[in-house]
Amino acid sequence: MGSAAEQGPLWGAAVDDWMEVCEPWTVPLYAATLAALAPLAGRRVLDAGCGSGQALMLAADAGARVTGLDAAEPMVARARTRLPEADLRVGEIQDLPFGPASFDVAMSFNTLQYAASPAAAVDSLARVVAPGGRVAVGMWGDPARCDTETVFAQLRSLLPPRAEGPSISTPGAIEDLLEGAALTITAGAEVRCPFTFPDLATGWRGQSAVGPFRTAIATIGPDAARAAYAAALEPFRQPDGSYRQENVFRYVIAAR
Repeated sequence: MGSAAEQGPLWGAAVDDWMEVCEPWTVPLYAATLAALAPLAGRRVLDAGCGSGQALMLAADAGARVTGLDAAEPMVARARTRLPEADLRVGEIQDLPFGPASFDVAMSFNTLQYAASPAAAVDSLARVVAPGGRVAVGMWGDPARCDTETVFAQLRSLLPPRAEGPSISTPGAIEDLLEGAALTITAGAEVRCPFTFPDLATGWRGQSAVGPFRTAIATIGPDAARAAYAAALEPFRQPDGSYRQENVFRYVIAAR
């Protein structure tokens, strides 16, 4: 896991490729979470780890007053082009630059696993939510039910071992973090998010823009990283040459 200073450059290195290939994959997770948070009209909504702003756009379409924060300046720059009226900042999820009770909803998708302390990040989310407000966390589901975990496992096998905290994708982990921040679980569900792309080149262009892949490329070189990716992906190649990986994500909502 890493801080914003570590993660920002990784995720900001190839933003346009990430937006084109990867961003659509988790739109079902965003949509399902926002539907569970409805109604949002007039609500103050923060997305911590907002990336290029896709979830915030959906929230704004539902009438929310949106604010976003991300570690990667290039991501925030893209979000500003999409949401020119929103308050969008570069910053650290563990030390959100907002006062207590600033929001009715604070949400974070696929971000906590990159925080130096996921518990501190959830505490920060809880702090900025008003009493009666809600914190929503969206995350990869059980790794055993995510085809893409095969790819990540292959890459990890080629990297030097590093100390990691417990996975927050295992069942009950998100709930434990939220309850540890004195929040009360109110809702949650699984959401299918298949990863599809027409060919290996497209898949690599998107995935090589993702933080863990950037680390692998810097460590073992682009050729070795791409070869490992291609080998791990082979079981998911379809008869027409496209690729499809079935993945399960989940969201959990808790009240303050």
